[in-house]
Amino acid sequence: MKREGASDLPFPAWTGVILTLFLILMDQGTKLLALSQLKGNPDIILIPGVLQLKYLENRGMAFGMLQGKIPLLIALCLLFFCVFLYIYIKIPKTRYYLPLICTALVLAAGAVGNLIDRVFRGYVIDFIYFSLIDFPVFNMADIYVVCSGIFLVFCVCFKYKDESDFRFLNRKN
Repeated sequence: MKREGASDLPFPAWTGVILTLFLILMDQGTKLLALSQLKGNPDIILIPGVLQLKYLENRGMAFGMLQGKIPLLIALCLLFFCVFLYIYIKIPKTRYYLPLICTALVLAAGAVGNLIDRVFRGYVIDFIYFSLIDFPVFNMADIYVVCSGIFLVFCVCFKYKDESDFRFLNRKN
């Protein structure tokens, strides 16, 4: 039975793949720019005392956790991606689930963007630094993960509150 307001998406399912690839390319492109323009050079001050571009090689994960544990981080990312694929395949491609679908795609793009760095470089390139609050240096993929993670929490708390909203995850379906 369809939920009220649910209908087929107004675009083909492969559009999500294109969105994800676009976000991954944006992440990798900005990291290549950071590598070529910032590594070995002074920071670029965008807003004095607030925002700057600063090259950093992160050999851990968020907030410097698990430093030097690249094989573990790669394994965790691959596990996350397998779970993501399972959920993405199972989720009904309807307007009702569009916020969840888009959030999952952006989250996956962030995870893959940093996975690419870990696999091919052995570290993640970070370059955005909010000096005003001395926030850890981050990159575009981190923005994707954090923003989509926050949005996912809001979706689960306010839109997909009922247990029936996640019936599609039932193995029998």
